[in-house]
Amino acid sequence: MAVNYSYLISEAAQERSWIREVVVVLAASFIIALFAPISIPLPFSPVPLATQAHVVLLLACFLGSKRTSIAVMTFILQGAIGLPVFAGGIGGIMILAGPRGGYLLGYLAAAFITGFIMENAKKPTSSKAFAAMGIGNLVVYLFGLPWLSQFIGWQSAILLGMVPFLFGDALKLIVATRSLKALRFFK
Repeated sequence: MAVNYSYLISEAAQERSWIREVVVVLAASFIIALFAPISIPLPFSPVPLATQAHVVLLLACFLGSKRTSIAVMTFILQGAIGLPVFAGGIGGIMILAGPRGGYLLGYLAAAFITGFIMENAKKPTSSKAFAAMGIGNLVVYLFGLPWLSQFIGWQSAILLGMVPFLFGDALKLIVATRSLKALRFFK
């Protein structure tokens, strides 16, 4: 009886590829979670100054839209079940239902959009990455501000949930773009 070795090799390669993808996604979700302690609670805002959104945007440039979106879903699930992965090292479903919830859900949309933009860039450059991550950052605000406004009103949401973060977000986008350059992401 003849054994089709090419079929067996193909099946083994597909299984390794699937396992590799799972490992990459889980590692990305843990990387996002590792940045939870790097946040500064602002006494005047229900939203802390955090680095996780920009980690998501950076990962989206590297991993693309699908992998990063699944990693963010995994990260959100980890937080929802109570693991201390959200900014400030907290977790629980009530965080998603509270003032920060929209921003966290915005990470998911931002991951997909930023990754999609970079996947469709004919030649990745630092300016394209900066623009893609900037659009992703805007998407986080587009999800976060309406959600936050349900708790504190529109005017307060803009004044407390966006304005104090704009300068820091611009700096984090510059650092993320320079990190991509240092990691030789661009040719």
